[in-house]
Amino acid sequence: MLDILEGKEHYCVFDGINAVGNNDGKYCYVPTTHKITLAKIVELLEKFKKQPDTLVMPEIPERSFAKKLYNTYLSYLPKEKIIFPLKMNTDECESFTELLKTEKCGRFSVNISKPGITKGQHWHHSKWEFFIVVSRHGLIQKRKIGNDEVIEFEVSGDKIEAVHMLPGYTHNIINLSNSEDLVTIMWANEKFGTKQPDTYYEEV
Repeated sequence: MLDILEGKEHYCVFDGINAVGNNDGKYCYVPTTHKITLAKIVELLEKFKKQPDTLVMPEIPERSFAKKLYNTYLSYLPKEKIIFPLKMNTDECESFTELLKTEKCGRFSVNISKPGITKGQHWHHSKWEFFIVVSRHGLIQKRKIGNDEVIEFEVSGDKIEAVHMLPGYTHNIINLSNSEDLVTIMWANEKFGTKQPDTYYEEV
């Protein structure tokens, strides 16, 4: 429609079944169309609306109707909806905040740990994670269950790296600073708070 308004119409020929793009064709046509039910549109809009509360981002494939609908939805957000709070779970040692969940690809969170604090000391059967320190200086330790060898990685916000938390390896992360908080972005392939948390305590 925008192309037509700008005098850039798309032309086609008709092969008896389909419109085939052709600059010399005698028919105007819309080159990209989508077929979707009204119920599906309502379902998508409800997911978009609830996203700040659920933190779940629906699956939005490239070049899909859902992507175009979400772009349109965002462009009409009122000012008071542009920012929304996230729940920070805090104690005297750290804070843990979920940032985003996906329908099929796990979740993202941020952990802020106080100086000298060790976080973790557990392992998983089927869950795997990335730890990415984005501020200050820490030490990640891991050990395969049933093995005595401890693997260590010093990590820093000065050189951002992603470290695999492997299934079957107990692991931790230690804030090496005496005065500053350690900030770590974490991704896990499973959502937090499921009925099967798959987390087993064991010190590295």
